[in-house]
Amino acid sequence: MKATANRSPSLLRLQIRRKRWLQVHFYLGLLAGAILAVVGFTGSILVFFEELQEILNAEQIVISAPPESQRNILPLDEIIAAAETVKPKGSKFYSIYYPRKPEFAYKVQYRVRAPEQDNNGSGYYIFVNPYTAKVTGVQFWYFADGERYWGIPFVSFIMQLHYCLLLGDTGEMAVGILAALSLISVLSGLILWWPLTGKFKQALVFKKKAGSVRFNFDLHKTVGFYTALVLLPVLFSGVYFNLPDRVNVVFNQFSPITRDNPWSGLGTADFKSTKQAGQKPVPYAALETAVQNRYPSGRLWHLYAPKDDKGVYIIQKRDVDELSSFIGYRDFVVDQYSGAILATYQYGTGNNGDVFLDWQWPLHSGQAFGWTGRILVFLGGLACPVLFVTGVIRWLQKRKAKRLHNNSRQNRIL
Repeated sequence: MKATANRSPSLLRLQIRRKRWLQVHFYLGLLAGAILAVVGFTGSILVFFEELQEILNAEQIVISAPPESQRNILPLDEIIAAAETVKPKGSKFYSIYYPRKPEFAYKVQYRVRAPEQDNNGSGYYIFVNPYTAKVTGVQFWYFADGERYWGIPFVSFIMQLHYCLLLGDTGEMAVGILAALSLISVLSGLILWWPLTGKFKQALVFKKKAGSVRFNFDLHKTVGFYTALVLLPVLFSGVYFNLPDRVNVVFNQFSPITRDNPWSGLGTADFKSTKQAGQKPVPYAALETAVQNRYPSGRLWHLYAPKDDKGVYIIQKRDVDELSSFIGYRDFVVDQYSGAILATYQYGTGNNGDVFLDWQWPLHSGQAFGWTGRILVFLGGLACPVLFVTGVIRWLQKRKAKRLHNNSRQNRIL
């Protein structure tokens, strides 16, 4: 009895503190929950965005590959030359994605540079068979004005909905802010999950033979607990992608970040191609040879074209296992006239700020841990609408119980 009395003031303080956190969790859930449900659900879809593109556009992307002994991938110059014959008016070659598998086409990206043509679409993909250099399809991808989203391809629409809610720059900032609030919501949920009685086993499972009210409560707390480890890094990286300048201000206090964004290992502002009189750009095949001779491991993934006659090529490789089984990416800056490699960047290297930057996309997409990571991020995204719906149901249940209690009390008084 004495021990109980000694614990009571401490337990009372914990209960008061818990009530305050419950209010924080409740209001953040109402403020950010519905939007987080949309962002989380679309994020789950985008975990498989490459596979979805290949399924939904199979007639353009999937080709009939020759037997392995007869596969002869044509030079990249022929691939791009084929794309040039059908490129939309006013557009310019921007980048190219190499096929992930032998039965997939090259994906050549063009962007419209002529403002008068912008109404017809700002970004396009042209698909080219790597064995025949035949164009297998042309697909417009997005509008640059950030105001028109209906009618664009499904995966592109989901991407826009995910990161900006179809609201352009305003939506991008709003999603970043709401992701930050959701971080606090998840952390407050973990505080509320913590059992004051110390009965952790009960807090980790569903109560057997429970009614609908208890089942909803257990579903909310267990889903929240088991997905918190995934949601915290995914939400933080989401804040970073949408509000990079704000996050950089904080992290630069601890370790300088030398790059402008998490999408490119090498900023190209400090690199220029050197052109001699009458000199023409080297063939694309020469660029590939230079990169492959320097670092043969990994697979060619993405090539960015120069923005102008002084610009440089950015060539990216993936699956460089010798570098990292988690973020095995390597970038190259290549002079467009000499084919010389001007700089190389290996992800996961450099100071702490750069390493931090390198991890954001692999963690956000789940690709850092292969299929296991992707499935975990997929489930984490699905947890967002589950947490919102069960949270709203829990709130309505408590309101109903409180109303019944008040009515019962009034009836007793009368």
